[in-house]
Amino acid sequence: MTDTAPPACDVAIIGGGIVGSSTAYFLQQAAPGLSVCVIEPDPSYEFASALRASGGCRVQFTCPENIAMSLFGIDFITRFEATMATRDQPAPVDWVQGGYLFIVPREHTANLERNVRRQLAHGCTVDLLTPMELKQRFPSMNVDDLGAGAHTPRDGWCDPYGLLWGFRRKAIELGVRYVQDRVVGADVDATQVRSVRLAGGGQLRSTVFVNAAGAWSGEVASLFGMKLPISPLRRFEHYFTAGGPVERLPYVKDTARLAFRSEGTGFSGGLVASDATRGFNFEVDHHYFEEVVWPAVAHRFPVFEAARCHRTWSGLYEQNELDGNPVIGRWNNGLANLYTVAGFSGHGMMHAPAAGRGIAELIVSGRFQTIDLSRLGYERIEAGMPYAEEGIL
Repeated sequence: MTDTAPPACDVAIIGGGIVGSSTAYFLQQAAPGLSVCVIEPDPSYEFASALRASGGCRVQFTCPENIAMSLFGIDFITRFEATMATRDQPAPVDWVQGGYLFIVPREHTANLERNVRRQLAHGCTVDLLTPMELKQRFPSMNVDDLGAGAHTPRDGWCDPYGLLWGFRRKAIELGVRYVQDRVVGADVDATQVRSVRLAGGGQLRSTVFVNAAGAWSGEVASLFGMKLPISPLRRFEHYFTAGGPVERLPYVKDTARLAFRSEGTGFSGGLVASDATRGFNFEVDHHYFEEVVWPAVAHRFPVFEAARCHRTWSGLYEQNELDGNPVIGRWNNGLANLYTVAGFSGHGMMHAPAAGRGIAELIVSGRFQTIDLSRLGYERIEAGMPYAEEGIL
């Protein structure tokens, strides 16, 4: 499914993960005559962030752009199997409408209530629950130190592997070329990128270049002289079981960044260490579950005091160090044909459909047409003006 690099194309996408492949698909849908080339160094996607993710999709955000991207993404993913199958292969993603549940201590109740009002105003389905109502719905939960919870029943999770390969196969069927290579340099003038140099020795000219390199996007940006504050942040995902019977749980998240959900007969999740050392580190700390995750899970659900961790794996967030929100747009004040769609800080899979569509709209028509993502542009990075979420990340 990979090709040799052509000498030139209309759009060159750097990074063939879930965001890059979504961008390629929507570009080909919007303008079938475009020649689109995706440069991806590893077609096995061994270290791709999406394939090491939990697959969660939720609307519980505060920025209107993130809420809108989630609403579109969930709708797109629920229809994925019906709309993205190719002539030769289906596109299963195993969508589970398991819901999300954000829980907060008493001192954060007003903030959660404000967030719920925003989500309701944007058409989301959200139930604001008191501690007593939480206990009624989830009898195993310790609610003694909680002030409220917000339950979004239409949220859920899917198989990231199926989503990535579904996008890639459909993009290829539509005419996108995938090249197994790595961008190692760029030739630019004062206002434009002319070409990129490849590790395999080739050179690719293009009218438009898109940086969709995920956790590597900061390094890719530096090849163009662009300062992009995106760093790789290691996180762990664990599969574990409880010591006794427990009701089926939605995706539970709290203010300490504990996040886990039911998965088959067990549970999948973790607790992100936001202050972890940045870097491309995939080593697994097998003590992390016992020392960090287990106490947090057992406090919230005492049945997990006898939990057993069966497997731990690591992955990377493409962490935007300025504000945790993605950078989606064109470098208007620099190289005007260089576009960025990266820095999702753990939300890349759920927002990939909307972000890919948005960049495609910007490239083809010169403006965002469905969701206005202008506030997520690179200009705020240049100005050092964060545009951050106010809810739980």
